[in-house]
Amino acid sequence: MIQSDLPLIERFLEMMAAERGAAKNTLLAYRSDLVAADLILDCRLSEATTSDLESLNDHWSELERSSQSRKSSTLRRYFSFLEEEGFRADDPSGALSRPGKSRRLPKTLTVEDISAMISAANEIINDADRARMVALLELLYGSGLRATELVSLPVRAFSADRPFLIIAGKGGKERLVPLSDKARAAVQAWLPFKPAGSPWLFPSRVGHVSRIRLFQMIKDIAGKAGLDPDRVSPHVLRHAFATHLLEGGADLRALQTLLGHADISTTEIYTHVDSKRLVELVNRAHPLVDVKGGRD
Repeated sequence: MIQSDLPLIERFLEMMAAERGAAKNTLLAYRSDLVAADLILDCRLSEATTSDLESLNDHWSELERSSQSRKSSTLRRYFSFLEEEGFRADDPSGALSRPGKSRRLPKTLTVEDISAMISAANEIINDADRARMVALLELLYGSGLRATELVSLPVRAFSADRPFLIIAGKGGKERLVPLSDKARAAVQAWLPFKPAGSPWLFPSRVGHVSRIRLFQMIKDIAGKAGLDPDRVSPHVLRHAFATHLLEGGADLRALQTLLGHADISTTEIYTHVDSKRLVELVNRAHPLVDVKGGRD
């Protein structure tokens, strides 16, 4: 592969048009999905591993089921083409999700799981690696950031005397994200180690840390914490943030704002968590509920 998968994508589209008779709109949709996936994977889609495809699942997890299904279907066709045409020896597309008929609450973690991961991060020997890992974990769990939002944070988004971050989320929409005291302290501890001259809060040699690298780092620290790495990803930490907030008393509208969901229907995957809390509230506080006194 030269710079991106575009030449292979065009060959795939030519095949779909010539051999399968795919309509123009279908080809445009295929091209859009494949180019977007290629960009997410740093222009190496044709070389993607199962771990890379799992990170794509993670990236797409907040989309509507129909969109997730379409994108997964497109990539399965693409990898089948690559294998059949000899561009790669295997087909990793079994790692792509197959969205069901209903939206289920994604895997989440307990507070103890999160604590174990942060403890494992604090045991990293290298001072800079330790400070960076703790800061990444505290921001994912403490502010509920999307992976893309986290890795692309500019330094100017953070201020030591400001209890929030200014985030450019999906569609370029800015929002304020509350910053916990622990997250703010973790970022301040990381800043002395941050390479000078980069505009990114978490720089790499060529820009900022990639989503794929973040995904790998989270899996690695989960394993060191004694957790199953397959259960853990940046998005799972974001969902732990949301679930634990609801269990602590937050409401869905507040959560919608914190997560940056444009539509409340996206936040409603957490409805059963909120409903459980409301039932407990009624049973505990309603004046007509008094089991001990037998009052009806």
